[in-house]
Amino acid sequence: MLSHFLLGLRSSVFYLGYALTTIVVCTNFILLFPMLGSKGRHRVASFWCRSILSWLKLTCGVSCKIEGIEHLNRSPAIYLSNHQSSFEAILLYQLIHPVSPIIKRELLQIPFWGWALRLSKPIAIDRSKPRKAARSLIAQGEAMLRHGNSVIIFPEGSRSEPGVVGRYSRGGCALAAASQVPIVPIVHNAGYKWPSHRFIKFPGVVSVKVGSPIYVPDRCIKGRTLELEEWTRANFQKRGSS
Repeated sequence: MLSHFLLGLRSSVFYLGYALTTIVVCTNFILLFPMLGSKGRHRVASFWCRSILSWLKLTCGVSCKIEGIEHLNRSPAIYLSNHQSSFEAILLYQLIHPVSPIIKRELLQIPFWGWALRLSKPIAIDRSKPRKAARSLIAQGEAMLRHGNSVIIFPEGSRSEPGVVGRYSRGGCALAAASQVPIVPIVHNAGYKWPSHRFIKFPGVVSVKVGSPIYVPDRCIKGRTLELEEWTRANFQKRGSS
């Protein structure tokens, strides 16, 4: 077992590289944006994601194992994942293309990263106004899906603690029913290695499972939401803290 001091030192080195990489890549992304097509923008964004995850593995010993990767990128879809840290967001933005993430509007104000993200057609919602946010999710989400972009949603709304799967909102299933595209469920245990709101990262393997695509009939939004929440909770327990 590594000492708390060594874990802290390794995490410090990780965050230093994280910050420098973000500044350099996002600055270049913003400057080159007018000259980049959709594929070029994805390559730049993927480069940032791969760089961060590779640096995380090198400095903190955190790697990833994915089951069901064949279910990704079959067609425009809504990807529903539990949310425990920044790890899964970075991983999914690398794996899924083209994609429009659903994010809190205030994230667009983060220097460099938020500025670059603003150019990538995210679906930014104001969580302080739930009804307006729900309408915005459906309207913007349908528009992005019609243009061939997939959508990533974290239906818990905020990050959960390791070992916890929070209640799922119905927004993802409502969007799936309205747009008639499938939902692809994803579950992971990243919170054990990259805990939310904690500085230290812990070495080990993040286990990720991608489920089979499912459709949501108009009258089954509530039921499908509960089914997806239970699927996530059941498969999360199988992943454990390894």
